[in-house]
Amino acid sequence: MEKETLWQLQARQDPKQARNYIDRFAQLRESGADLDGEARFVDALLPRAARVLDAGCGTGRVGGALAARGHQVTGVDLDAELLAAARADFPGSRWLQGNLASLDLRDAAGAREIFEVVVSPGNVLAFVAPGTAGEVLKALAAHLAPAGRLVVGFSLLRDYALEDFEADAAAAGLDIATRFSTWDMRPLGPDSDFVVALLQRAQSVN
Repeated sequence: MEKETLWQLQARQDPKQARNYIDRFAQLRESGADLDGEARFVDALLPRAARVLDAGCGTGRVGGALAARGHQVTGVDLDAELLAAARADFPGSRWLQGNLASLDLRDAAGAREIFEVVVSPGNVLAFVAPGTAGEVLKALAAHLAPAGRLVVGFSLLRDYALEDFEADAAAAGLDIATRFSTWDMRPLGPDSDFVVALLQRAQSVN
């Protein structure tokens, strides 16, 4: 039996959680707020029409913006209400329900699906089930193309410390290529409260 994620726990305690999340970002967009910083960051890493996995896609905000830029997007999330919003707003992409800790996407021939970029913004790693962030990183790494990149962003004010993330990434066979404190690539410092990390498959040492 899969462990309950922190998002699911909070949803049990507050059944309006998903609706409030949907409404909050709708209001931000209507107010003219810039909500595409993550998508711009990821788009800069990609060739045209690349395959992108939006891991913990929520309402499809990031994946939808990448699809609008011409990429082939698959989104995965556990929350059915958020996924319904993604399908309504971005019908041209594929939105699937699933747990990232056990993610294993397969094509019609049974081969694992591979993506040029896997992106997991929006505090996804801070909302997985306690103790499973390492499993999530391993599952995401397994879906990376050989030269693919994994992009994650999460608050350092939650219960997932930077040193734990670094250890989990190494255990998942990932190298951290670079780190920032914001999606517009400001340096990460000792007082930063957010991290954006760009990871790739670890290079073999001969």
